[in-house]
Amino acid sequence: MSKKHSLSKSFAYAFEGLGAAFKNQPNFRIQAVIAILSLFLATALKLSWLEMSILILTASTVLILELINTALEALVDLVSEEIKPKAKIAKDVSAAAVLLSAILSVVVGIFLFLPKLFKLWS
Repeated sequence: MSKKHSLSKSFAYAFEGLGAAFKNQPNFRIQAVIAILSLFLATALKLSWLEMSILILTASTVLILELINTALEALVDLVSEEIKPKAKIAKDVSAAAVLLSAILSVVVGIFLFLPKLFKLWS
């Protein structure tokens, strides 16, 4: 059973979660900084609205998966502090989802930024 909270409390808890991830998860901080720098570069290179949307969705996916990975790891640690094969699989697969999204975000970045950079250098 879940307790009912006001909308403002729900937002406050969500922002606390973001703060905890930013404070305690170095990978989340790195990914957030890269996302912000990518947005600045996209603005400087005058990406189209469609390209900007793709970039935002891609960066958001990486950050969201990192948050889910962090939550899953905390939950697994809460349930079992000892290393168990199924717990390891859950953590490893969750981390793999983040890794795959990060790799794909680099591919998307290459497709979005390289043509603009080549055009700028020509």
